[in-house]
This record gives sequence, structure tokens and C-alpha cells, in this order.
Amino acid sequence: MKTATIISRVLLGLMFVTFGLNMFLNFIPMPPPPEGPAREFMMALFMSHYVYAVGALQVAGGVILLSGRFIPLGLTLLGPVIVNILLFHVLMAPAGLPMAFVVSALALFLLWRNREYFSGLLKNGSPTRSQSVHEPIALANTTANR
Repeated sequence: MKTATIISRVLLGLMFVTFGLNMFLNFIPMPPPPEGPAREFMMALFMSHYVYAVGALQVAGGVILLSGRFIPLGLTLLGPVIVNILLFHVLMAPAGLPMAFVVSALALFLLWRNREYFSGLLKNGSPTRSQSVHEPIALANTTANR
């Protein structure tokens, strides 16, 4: 299972570093966007320069995954990007759906393998006052210091 985790982490990291850097360096020619809402969406991302923010997140998350350190941070940075990739292809450009499923499956596998770092997000309820780890802050007597 450890080998599958390393392979998934490296594949996902390489994909995001490559395509993230492509946003800045344009070394892989991009095909014209499909007609309809997908074209309008992509044009809005390019015209607003939003793609540079997405590209930076892709590069940062990919490099973190490739480094093998802080993997939960890399997955956290890439999570919203992966959700948007999946939704874009489900709703506007179904031709890229197989690759979106592969990326999603790799990310979900890595998320499962690192689930102990995300378990706090799925706990039911909030801690009660008796379970709180923080002590209440006592207010100092402000008149004593005059």
C-alpha cells in the first residue's frame, strides 16, 4: 500500500506542477476552448488573470506533494482546484471527464491514506465547556496598576 501511495503522490504532484507551470510559461499549447459556457468561463478566467492564482496553487500543491513533506497541506491547497476541475468537466466540457476522474481518484486515495490529519474536520459537534483545552482568561484588576 505504501508503494501505491508514493506512486499516487508523485503522479498527482507531477500533473499539478506541469500544468500549473504551463499557466505561466505556456510550454504546452492549449487547444481552443469548446463553444458555449466553457468558452465563456475560460475567457473570464484568462481576462481576469485568475488563472495565475490557480496556477500558483497548482504549483505549490504539486511541489509539496512531490517533496513528500506536509502532504496534508498540499492536498488542502489542491482540493478546491480539483473540485473545480471536476465540476468544470461535469457541467461544461464532458470531453475531459475521464482525466478529471483520474485526478479525483488519486486525490481521494491520498486523502484516505492521510485521513488521520483530516479527522478533526469530521468530528460531530463542538467540545463542551468541560472538554475545552483552553483556560478562561482572567481579567486583571486595571485599577490596581494606577
